[in-house]
Amino acid sequence: MTRITRKSRDDLPAAEQPLWDRMLAAGDFADQAGVMAQRLPIFSQTWALLLQLGQEAVLPKRYTELAIVTVSLLNECEYCIDHHGPKLLVEGLSAEGVQTLLDYADHPELNELDRLVVEYAIAVTRNWSQTRDEIFARLHQHFSEAQIVELTWRTALCGAFNRFNDILQVQTAPLASPVASAAAAQA
Repeated sequence: MTRITRKSRDDLPAAEQPLWDRMLAAGDFADQAGVMAQRLPIFSQTWALLLQLGQEAVLPKRYTELAIVTVSLLNECEYCIDHHGPKLLVEGLSAEGVQTLLDYADHPELNELDRLVVEYAIAVTRNWSQTRDEIFARLHQHFSEAQIVELTWRTALCGAFNRFNDILQVQTAPLASPVASAAAAQA
């Protein structure tokens, strides 16, 4: 059970309700956003940023989602895996492929660039202080500096979301994993 009372769209000031609607159009994040709405600056600025980044689409969605799911798998954040895993299904990965992203080196569903994104997401999450220039040389072969900044920010921000969701026990009701459901359906 969520440790903090969730607010709903109706609890928000009228000026914030259109942002809530735009947030829901990006996915069913009402539970997380409802907890964030306990502090309107957190809700408003976080969701305005995420929606603007998504609208500008500087970084292809596949790479954003690979990074987010990688971080969420590392941190074992079921909420984020449940919400972002299905987005990788749309990007062509199988449910099993999503669950085994951390085995990226020989992952049959990932290409070289996908593997680089997963490797980088692991570095940002686990080895940020030991990351060497070599990985940046490879990133620069495929991404602009703006894309690398966004990939880094979205990866690091995902770690913050994982901690926020887990410590406050934010979860969907009823809690059901779309990725796990898809895996069961494929079995």
